[in-house]
Amino acid sequence: MSDTAPFPPGPRVPAARNAIATLRVLASSTEALGATAIARALGLPRSSTYQLLQVLVQEGVVVHLPEQQAYTLGVGVFEFGSAYLRHHPLELLARPLLSRLARRTEITAQLGILRGNEILYLLKEESPRRRTELVTAVGVRLPAHLTASGRSLLALLPEAQVEALFAPPGSFVDRTGLGPRDVGELHQLLRGDRRRGYAVEEGAVTDGITCVAAAVVDRHGAPVASVTQSLPTADAHRGSLEALAHSVIQTARAVSRRLDGGIP
Repeated sequence: MSDTAPFPPGPRVPAARNAIATLRVLASSTEALGATAIARALGLPRSSTYQLLQVLVQEGVVVHLPEQQAYTLGVGVFEFGSAYLRHHPLELLARPLLSRLARRTEITAQLGILRGNEILYLLKEESPRRRTELVTAVGVRLPAHLTASGRSLLALLPEAQVEALFAPPGSFVDRTGLGPRDVGELHQLLRGDRRRGYAVEEGAVTDGITCVAAAVVDRHGAPVASVTQSLPTADAHRGSLEALAHSVIQTARAVSRRLDGGIP
């Protein structure tokens, strides 16, 4: 068989399949599980399950709890998840475009995704000539309703979905005393963002910082991520905010095309 031939169909590597299945069983459980329960869930002999668990424990992806005679996920799984965030396919596609945007405009550019009612930042590219001190960094989460990043994505969601995301008590926190205080005010802001095609936030996250963001979308027009640029508010007033928004929108559209997404 040549190196370029596709994998043959069928379960040719049952040990690998069983290892992955074991991790999925543990991930779906809210508590540690005994070997018997795992064997039952997998439909495997208990002896085979013990051998499988022993290997997974040795590799650090499963932890044995001797007091409970049970197993749970280990720190190795977290390391895999962290590596996924570091090498997120979206990040790999967007990085050169954001780097180019930051160099051309001399303004910090970021990529974020929605996680519930928060925005999670995956990527940050700074201008080599000018740096802006921001609270945001890769891996940081912020309330989506306070950020241009979050609002650019929320604006493309159905209003009922937005209301569900912000239904839990305490959803409308603030950092500087600015930003929407309830879902009605949020809807009003999102309608303006939708009409413009981009979101603007001034001082709601960091006093004296203005952010402009536009959404990256998939082929169905659903929001996937946001491209954001942040700069001192004084600079934003001196320059043309619309020109900056145009650059952000063009970059978001370029990322969308790389994802084979549509352009709203």
